[in-house]
Amino acid sequence: MEEKIKIKKRKIDILVISDMHLGTYGCRSKELLKYLKSIKPKMVVLNGDIIDMWQFSKRYWPKSHMRIIHKLIKWVSKGVKVYYITGNHDEMLRKFAGFKMGSLVIDNKLLLDLDGKKTWIFHGDVFDVTMKHSKWLARLGSHGYDLLIHINTFCNWISVKMGRGKISLSKNIKNSVKQAVKFVNDFEKTTADIAIENGYDYVLCGHIHHPEMKTIKTEKGQVEYLNSGDWIENLTALEYSNGKWTMFQYDEKNFEHDEQDAEDELVMMSDDEIFNQMLGDFKILTTTKEVKF
Repeated sequence: MEEKIKIKKRKIDILVISDMHLGTYGCRSKELLKYLKSIKPKMVVLNGDIIDMWQFSKRYWPKSHMRIIHKLIKWVSKGVKVYYITGNHDEMLRKFAGFKMGSLVIDNKLLLDLDGKKTWIFHGDVFDVTMKHSKWLARLGSHGYDLLIHINTFCNWISVKMGRGKISLSKNIKNSVKQAVKFVNDFEKTTADIAIENGYDYVLCGHIHHPEMKTIKTEKGQVEYLNSGDWIENLTALEYSNGKWTMFQYDEKNFEHDEQDAEDELVMMSDDEIFNQMLGDFKILTTTKEVKF
């Protein structure tokens, strides 16, 4: 039997990732799985909209989505500190804020002291006027967005066949609509104003699917604003190592020569077998770790 090559994983101190939208057609689960398998984080912050409970359907839950959940549970079972910060698409979990199981914590926000820097992490939908006052409109927009992703997939297939490369219809539309640009700017300003008011050095969000790293200054001070983007269009995440934040941008070329490792055995397993394996990991957590609310 041929021995599998052990891939050396890139070590990072903290991973902050958001807006995976597992359970939707737009989720780039295969690329996401490659990325997660390439790193070895000490701490993971899942900053909202990880599982899209608005659009969740038993008819669509690919094995690649299951494998991502399995990967996250594996990290928890190995003692990696994992914070699940709730977003609007997984808001059902907000009733479990404060839940702890082993190294897994569910909450609505997270405050960290990173090398003496006060860091505020939250999803960001609290500043979305549409979410606060017209949730039905936001849900309708979410379904329309998923339909646009379907259309985009077909257009990209044609574009690649013609040798023109991939395009993002939704990103182009958002970037060309003045109201959308204003929304992003207002979101960033509101977030920065509150962070500065509270004396935070860093503020990390998701929600708006707009990856960003910049210093925002006001008459009251300044703050480092960071947004982890998403895994539908931008395929980005924030990484913290050696006292510095960086933005990871997925590039297929960097993963072309990846060898399969032991986790790829899941490809050959049925959904029930993967589910039972995850249950086994949960049993390890509940029998050896304290569960708290």
